[in-house]
Amino acid sequence: MSFPIAKKAAYQKFRNPASRYALVGVFVAKRPSEIRVAVTGAGGSGVFRVTAFEEALKKRFSPKVLEGLSVPADGMSSDIHGSAEYRAHLIGVLARRAVAAANEKPDAPVAEATA
Repeated sequence: MSFPIAKKAAYQKFRNPASRYALVGVFVAKRPSEIRVAVTGAGGSGVFRVTAFEEALKKRFSPKVLEGLSVPADGMSSDIHGSAEYRAHLIGVLARRAVAAANEKPDAPVAEATA
């Protein structure tokens, strides 16, 4: 099994104040041939990708291209710590922060990890 190593990557999370686990977490990765945006903590079905963000970031890997894009609240978790709408909003905020953080790091060498 092999996994391509990302040229740029970062993870940002908004911590649940009680447990310190991610209320919402967003991971972004820029690989040589693709972009991935994965979200955890927000949806009722576990981790999911945001393909609309991935498509926008393919054009330019910059937080600015995500401005104005949003994720619908349908299917998001909702509890005393955050409504579905709040979690959907956090995805956009954290995605922009993750892209900014990834761009602050030097490019990683292009290679593949094997297991």
